[in-house]
Amino acid sequence: MEGKCSHSSNAIYGLGFIGAAIYYITHATGFWMGVLGFLKAIVWPVFLIYDALKVLGA
Repeated sequence: MEGKCSHSSNAIYGLGFIGAAIYYITHATGFWMGVLGFLKAIVWPVFLIYDALKVLGA
């Protein structure tokens, strides 16, 4: 059975991934920091939700 993920949510995640990758890689100070930035770009929604919950006091 296929998931119920719409194409628009995939596009939003894809654009977010590209934006996060560009941000993290351009702010990297070396090669391995760039690799770490790429890995962070993959899981950027985790950081977003964590910070949102921290602000909300949950």
